[in-house]
Amino acid sequence: MKKMLAILLAALMVLSLAACGGNKETQPETTKGAESQAETQAPETKEETQPAAAQGKVFRIYAWNEEFKGFFEKYYKVPEGVTVEWVLNPSDGGVYQQKLDEALLNQATAADDDKIDMFLAEADYIGKYVDSDYTMDVTSFGFQNAPTMYEYTIKAASDANGVCKGVSFQCCPAGVIYRKSIAKDVLGTDVPEEVQAKIDTWEKFDAVAAEAKAKGYYMTASFAETFRAFSNNCTMPWVDANNNLQFDPQITAWMDQTRSYIENGYTLTAGIWDAEKTNEMFKTGKTMCFFGPAWYYNFCMTNAQDPENGCVGDWCLVKGPQAYFWGGTWLLAATGSDNTEMLKDIFETFTVNADVLNKMVKDDNQYVNNTDVVKAFAEDASYGNTSILDGQNDIAIFYELAKDIKWENHTNYDQLLNEGLQNKLQEFYNGSVDEATAMLNFYNYIGEVYPEIAVPAK
Repeated sequence: MKKMLAILLAALMVLSLAACGGNKETQPETTKGAESQAETQAPETKEETQPAAAQGKVFRIYAWNEEFKGFFEKYYKVPEGVTVEWVLNPSDGGVYQQKLDEALLNQATAADDDKIDMFLAEADYIGKYVDSDYTMDVTSFGFQNAPTMYEYTIKAASDANGVCKGVSFQCCPAGVIYRKSIAKDVLGTDVPEEVQAKIDTWEKFDAVAAEAKAKGYYMTASFAETFRAFSNNCTMPWVDANNNLQFDPQITAWMDQTRSYIENGYTLTAGIWDAEKTNEMFKTGKTMCFFGPAWYYNFCMTNAQDPENGCVGDWCLVKGPQAYFWGGTWLLAATGSDNTEMLKDIFETFTVNADVLNKMVKDDNQYVNNTDVVKAFAEDASYGNTSILDGQNDIAIFYELAKDIKWENHTNYDQLLNEGLQNKLQEFYNGSVDEATAMLNFYNYIGEVYPEIAVPAK
């Protein structure tokens, strides 16, 4: 079985691409940090961890950008005598998964200091790793999932037999982040409850898009802006039990909306990460709505927070037409790690350590994976996000949205198929090809990366 899994993972390695909501790391690198850096930044309330004798000398972490690396160095106290080595490779072009897969295939024979101890994965491809022997049961090193962890984050990190292989430090309910000044001009109000009432269905959202266009605004800044709100509500997976490609009604509804928005000038043809889109977040921007979770503030809305050209305080959060989630980062325990006690401590730090989690909410605008912590913020009338919003309690909004998150209809193909469809349709929207050719290019793309998937007749 292990040999078969190794062959399968090797095949997937060649084909796979990695990307995720909000993560655009572009520098492949290996960084080594002495334990002193993390120690000086750790909170004083952090308890002493196990003695160095119980640990390997090097703790290696594979990741695609510095998001979790920043939290780790800020909040985790590395045991004395242990050096943390980060191996960072960009998501773009599938580099992260390819490099990770190569290392995992060599994990059994690698020297102890060269073994992977922990690696990060995203929602769109986590199943590939948890359903393999390259990750281990978290209970094997004494970690127990806490009742305060969101159930979907546990389900996502569990294999087909329900064995949990890792944890997520965040929960990612998402909503509509709207520009107050534009909403005031278009709708006559910028009050969250009143704005929500005007866009609480897709039909209403489309109607407001027409009103925004009439006033000289865009409803969204990217043709792909609403994709996750649709795709995370699919009722069937991209690929059926017989390996046939299938289009969920939510996907076709998004395609219909996107075509209409492009034709009517309600949105831009920019990609989800393109500068043309993010430039719309400057105060000179003409776009009313952006879609995203809590991490979106930090990694996608830096233009809005620019001291000179941004518009801090001119934003509010609402649910929008339908609840959804976007992204998330899971910490997976690599089989063969000689730092299992440190693994356990890291997992506990970022899921149950209330001191750390409270700081991540207040100081880092994170929606953490602990229902007790976020519930307290949601019910705190004095709490408000002033780093980008107008003091609105966004945790209260996210807390309600998180109740609707389900982990269903996911496949190991999701990342490539989601991105592939968007990329090929963008060629059509930019005028490079007609729509029929764009779809043909999508099917040809699938044939290249996943030849086992049967696509519609060409």
